[in-house]
Amino acid sequence: MVLTLLAVFVGALAIFTGTVHHFYLSPVIQILGIGRVVQSIGNDRCTTVPELQACEKIILHQPSGVLYLACSTQDSRSRWLPAGERFNLTGRSTTDFVATYDPTTKVVTRLQTTDFQSARGLSLHGMDVVPSSTDPKRLLVYLVNHRAPLDQDPYKVGADSVIEIFETTIASRKLVHRQTIEDPVIIAPNDVVGSSDGQSFYFTNDHGSKIRFARSYIEIFSPASSVGYCHVNDGCKFAITKMFSNNGIVRADNDTFYVANSFVGKLNVLEKGNDNSLVLTDTIKTDQGLDNVSLDADGAIWAVGFPRLYTLFKHIGNPGLLSPSSVLKFTANRGPGSFYGEKYIIEKVFEDDGALASGATSAVYDTRRRVLYLHGLASPWLTICKL
Repeated sequence: MVLTLLAVFVGALAIFTGTVHHFYLSPVIQILGIGRVVQSIGNDRCTTVPELQACEKIILHQPSGVLYLACSTQDSRSRWLPAGERFNLTGRSTTDFVATYDPTTKVVTRLQTTDFQSARGLSLHGMDVVPSSTDPKRLLVYLVNHRAPLDQDPYKVGADSVIEIFETTIASRKLVHRQTIEDPVIIAPNDVVGSSDGQSFYFTNDHGSKIRFARSYIEIFSPASSVGYCHVNDGCKFAITKMFSNNGIVRADNDTFYVANSFVGKLNVLEKGNDNSLVLTDTIKTDQGLDNVSLDADGAIWAVGFPRLYTLFKHIGNPGLLSPSSVLKFTANRGPGSFYGEKYIIEKVFEDDGALASGATSAVYDTRRRVLYLHGLASPWLTICKL
């Protein structure tokens, strides 16, 4: 009888342990990249641009082929990064900048801001660059700016983050400031997509709180990421809530939005409602956390992946440590598999151990020139690869 009870107990324990491992531990191990073998894919024809460091987001101006990048310094990223619980004010850069890179001339230009009077300067993260609906040569630039809080300890209250709206023109060396948008809905902004009239934008909150306790504990049990919508005259509201670990966001011409999940490895597909709210319509599962997403001229979705997420955390704190990078391409499945629910084809088009592309957080593909660009929050350079 005792042996029978022991056998039942051992069997039940084995089932419980197996269940926990299958549903909880295994997905975590997979996303963290523990034991993952990093491959060499698409990295055999690459060059680097060392003049550009720590550029979290890249936007491609497809007609000209010129890149726009939201840049800082590697040292500042390791000290001041609200999304990563880094609130060291003494190491914070207040002179972050938007740069352009012209692949034809290989010239890097640091754009100078005008009519921007904030004493707290710029601490940049996500970005969008949108041609104006009235004049395509005029570009609207939307920036996530993680300002320091006024006369308060950021470890206690977090960053005072806002969205800045600038404008520029093609080939200009200046960014003209138009407006600063601050609102309680702008909690922990990570990325932004702007409108072509300069009047509205959507943005992701990567957390539901500015400070550590709520992020680290409460959000495990109650997802609190969101996407917000703001109109410069009407204010801001939540477009969708109760999401988890939102990161990059991009909008297609048909008002379909794609939002990356950085810790679960999902690409969320959302549709816009008449009241500017968003509805989750599909989720595309991957085997690694995702960061910024972009759309190429053919409609394919490109997302940066984290082959070893645990190494990326170390890399941000010490940018000299290499962190592997990956790029995934999502295209609509028009083959037989689409009848069995496989709506998207996921292709890994780039992977590197970090020697060429370390800690990438953003990637864009120029379809006309067949060139992939990668950069990262604390990366040492811009990486350019021919595919």
